[in-house]
Formats: sequence, C-alpha cells, structure tokens
Amino acid sequence: MQILFLHDNFPAQFGVLGQYLAKKGWDVWFGTQRKGAQLEGLKTFNYAPHREVTEKIHPYVGGFEKAVLNGQGLARAALKLKSKGLKPDIVMAHSGWGPGLYVKDVWPKTRYVGYFEWYYRSNAPDIAFLDEASREIDDDLRTRTRNASIQMDLISCDAAWCPTHFQHSQFPDLLKEKLTVIHDGIDTATYAPSPGAKLQLDALDLSGVDELITYVARGMEPYRGFPDFMKALEIVLAKKPNARAVIVGEDRVAYGKKLPNGESFKQQALKERNLDLDRIHFTGLLPRGEYLKVLKASSVHVYLTIPFVLSWSMMEAMSTGCAIVCSKTPPVDEMAGLDAPTIKQADHRKPEVLAEAIVSLLENREEASQLGANARRFILDHYAMKDIFSKKEAMLKSLVAS
Repeated sequence: MQILFLHDNFPAQFGVLGQYLAKKGWDVWFGTQRKGAQLEGLKTFNYAPHREVTEKIHPYVGGFEKAVLNGQGLARAALKLKSKGLKPDIVMAHSGWGPGLYVKDVWPKTRYVGYFEWYYRSNAPDIAFLDEASREIDDDLRTRTRNASIQMDLISCDAAWCPTHFQHSQFPDLLKEKLTVIHDGIDTATYAPSPGAKLQLDALDLSGVDELITYVARGMEPYRGFPDFMKALEIVLAKKPNARAVIVGEDRVAYGKKLPNGESFKQQALKERNLDLDRIHFTGLLPRGEYLKVLKASSVHVYLTIPFVLSWSMMEAMSTGCAIVCSKTPPVDEMAGLDAPTIKQADHRKPEVLAEAIVSLLENREEASQLGANARRFILDHYAMKDIFSKKEAMLKSLVAS
C-alpha cells in the first residue's frame, strides 16, 4: 500500500501516523512546503506556489487564490513524481490550504481522504464568545467565501475525517454526513505521569518549587484565554506566596486578531497587571522533551480556549496526569468524563472564578491527584494513539478495497 500525505507544514497531524504505517509495511510519502523536512520511514518532497497572491485582489477571495496556488504547486510537483512512477493508493491532505484540491486530477483513481479542522461561519461560537461588537457585514461575507476550498475538498474526497465532535458540529448539515469523527490520537506512552517530578530545564531550575502553575499555547491571545489567565494569575500569586507560574509559548497571535496599536497581549498584561515577575517564567516555545518536563512537574495546569479547535496540549496534559483547570466551553466539555471528573472547569472570563479554581487545586492535593488519574484513564480509554492508529489503518484499507 502506498500513501501520500499533504500538509503545508510538517509533520503536523500526519507525521506520526505516517511512521506507524511505514512500520506496518506501507510505502509512505509526504509532500510539504517546509524545507528540509525529514522523518524516519517517510519519503518527503517539497511543493510551493509559483507566485504570491495577486496584489490588491478582492479581500474575500485572497485566501481562495492562495489555496489554488498551493494546489497548483502540488499538482506540478506531483505530475513530475507521477512520471517517475509515484502512484499512491491513498492521498490524505489537510483541507483549507489547498494542497489536495487537484489530487483527483493528477491521480483520478486514487482514494482521496480530506482532513477537516474547521468550517467558518459568521455566527460561529468563537465569534459569538468574543462578542465582536465592531464586526461588520464585510467580515461575514469574507467568512462565507473562506470556505470555498474546504467545500471543493469535501465534494471531491472519497472520505473525510474530523478530529472532534465539536469541530464536526460546525459544518452545515448537508456536509456533516460525509465526515467521520476520529481524533489524531495521543501518544500515551510518552505523555505519561511521573509522580514527584520537579522542573529542571536547561535555562530554568524550579526543582525546589512545590506549587507550580503551568500554561501552554502556541501564542498569547484571547482565543486561548491568555489575557484572562494573566488576570487570574495576579490573584493566585497574591494568595499563594510560594507559587510559581511557567508559561510556554510565543509572544504572538496564532489565532484571532492582533491588538490595533501594535502592542502584544503579553506586553499589555505586564503593563496592566500587578505581577511579581520573579515568580512568572516565560520559556518561549520549547522542544518536545522540555515541554513534557513542564507537564510532568505541573501542580495545576491551566488550559483555556474559546469555542474553537481543541489543542493537542490539553489532551497531552490529561494523558500526563495533570490536574487541569480549564474553560467551560464546548470543545473542552467533550473531554469531561461522564463517569468520573477529569477536569475542573470555570468561566475563564471571570478572573476571580478562574483564580479560585486554580487555588482550590493547589490546596487540595487529593482532589488534584484524583482528577489527574481520571484524566489519564479517560485518554487511555478513548484517545490512545495505538488504538486510533489501528482503526485508521483499517479504515484506509477498507477505502481502497471498496
């Protein structure tokens, strides 16, 4: 069996699955725009658009033209490889950015699996949650047009995968029927508890700290509740004089809008909040091994999100056995155990409520320990990578056989 993964970035959602299939005897290829991309067991190649998006193009369709250029770039690279014998049984592509748009034109008989993360709507829960009063009709029209490449993929693909039920719920009823909800899977062997672990990084030694609050996100923005976390942290540090906080992520906006004055949300928080900066440690992005050390040493891990795509870091923290305080929002609700509580949820828009939840777990270590154990069990039962990958392999084989 030969499979080709397509993603502008690398390895993204497909790298580990590709390695799993390679170990099972599959011939695994990966096309990406990331230069120098390599992973054991995968044959990689690059594609790229031959030019930038047209200057002054209509703002509604700039994203679509970019997707078309990406798709065209992949098609040109794929045709060269096809002439040398590449003939995948399956192509799997991340939808929305365009690499899979013309897969069926290059290889009409291949089975195309689309990976769908989000459907954009003007009345979407993330927009409603942020209560964007300044939103205008132009924003709604641009949002509707943004789905053009996603709709093209859904029409042409032979199978469609979506990671969570919440993300699936954002698609129109007409399109939902084609989507199968199946998560990427969590590496439960790597993300496992280490009772008594203390934090010692190359550039940071907190091995003497007994109350460690951790927060992880790609960027620092309202979509991941960063301003709200900093408000709550001001209260927590005042109440818990021995507590320290470690914040992992970049000082940038990964999702949502930037501040209009060019200031970052981190700069704004440090200016507006009365914070003891000797007790708050910003690490920037960390290598995976260092990031794992942060989770293992966490006393209370804080994960916040508006109603949007759920972060892997939330589920990795659960798998590591962290005691987690998180948002009371639909994507997080999906991770709340029905039989036993796995997380402690709070309305993160209320700093006092969020701070109270964090302090309560710092002070009640028995509750924290039980939450962590329940969270670990929940991930093992429902999201373990080894189980999900075997299901995915069976689904892929069945798709080719049909």
